[in-house]
Amino acid sequence: MAAEMRCPIMPAGLSLEVSRHPLSMKRVVNLVVAIERLKGSRAEVALRSKISAQRFLDIMTDDFVEVIHMPEARAPGNQFIRTGQYECSMSDSQKKSLVLLRDSMELHAVTLQGGNGHRKVHLNMSTYAHPSPSAEARPVALGIKGTNLFLSCHREGQKPALHLEPVEDRQSLTSVASDDDMLRFLFYKRDSGVSLSTLASARFPKWFISTAEEDDMPVEMRQRAADRYFTFHIQRQS
Repeated sequence: MAAEMRCPIMPAGLSLEVSRHPLSMKRVVNLVVAIERLKGSRAEVALRSKISAQRFLDIMTDDFVEVIHMPEARAPGNQFIRTGQYECSMSDSQKKSLVLLRDSMELHAVTLQGGNGHRKVHLNMSTYAHPSPSAEARPVALGIKGTNLFLSCHREGQKPALHLEPVEDRQSLTSVASDDDMLRFLFYKRDSGVSLSTLASARFPKWFISTAEEDDMPVEMRQRAADRYFTFHIQRQS
């Protein structure tokens, strides 16, 4: 059974049929979207023109892409819980690649010419669920593929600094408490475009992984400044 009723936001000539059968959330959302489209000028023009029902349906669904937002996993208490890992490469906005200098245990940002692509480091990026998930930033840990080295941020003198630290027991990074010293291994990855991201220290949120304007200089933690690059292209490897 269904009841027909008039809806004040519906264009003249259309009625809203309400079924007694329970609607799923997906159908409710689709109904709201459809009504909002009916309020638009294109639908009104279509009604006045008395076009075919099929064409009217095409107008309603034109350029409509259904997006389903799944709730993000929530970590218990104050724990960051690892949810996955994938391999990626990373370069700054000037296309300088990350290169590992083992003698100094530093990462440098270098413009690699043809034939030197093998020097580029690949990262194993671990993703985490946050106790209070943010739609804008995701906690991650960055390990250098083929090594036990992880990027970390902790104080060196008076300010935070970027380090490469060996982690012998990787299980120690499966769960990280917000008040644990292991928080130094976590960074907030904030996406600003397709494959474009900034990486802020989880311990010192106003400090970001950055590169210098000059070539072949160390990658460092810095606060926002005009003479540094803070945006990176992070490309997932298949």
